[in-house]
Amino acid sequence: MCHYCGCREIPLIKEFIAEHESVTDTAGDALRALDHDDPGRAGELVARMRRELLAHWQGEEDGLFAVMGGDAEYAAYIDALVREHRELASFLDRVDLRRAEDVVQLREAVDELHRHIAKEEDGLFPASLTALSGDEWDRSMAAWRAAHPGAPGELGRS
Repeated sequence: MCHYCGCREIPLIKEFIAEHESVTDTAGDALRALDHDDPGRAGELVARMRRELLAHWQGEEDGLFAVMGGDAEYAAYIDALVREHRELASFLDRVDLRRAEDVVQLREAVDELHRHIAKEEDGLFPASLTALSGDEWDRSMAAWRAAHPGAPGELGRS
């Protein structure tokens, strides 16, 4: 994980990273619940993970991704990230933790989520520092706010 470029000090990027940490913590808790033979608790955690990811993805895709995706240099990279969002969303919509194969797929999906997050945090987010203008940052932050109505903090302005 990069800590050199300074992107982690940008309020929007800081929010995205906090959301990444929250969802990966939730995913880890779900896997531990499965390890302790508690599929009910795991299901609750997977549902929470899904809710968190949907808001997170909306904020990313409607803001930072939309702005950066307009640049041919980043478009294919962002398209791949969006495809990964859709694949995980589709899986989370149908996962049944009573099925052994779905449990295996959940473990694989969590591993893939970690790789996906690295692509954002170590690739796209640092690139945003030089790629975005002030107006584009404003548009990206407005999209995050729209995806997180009533959120407290610097971006949520509550």
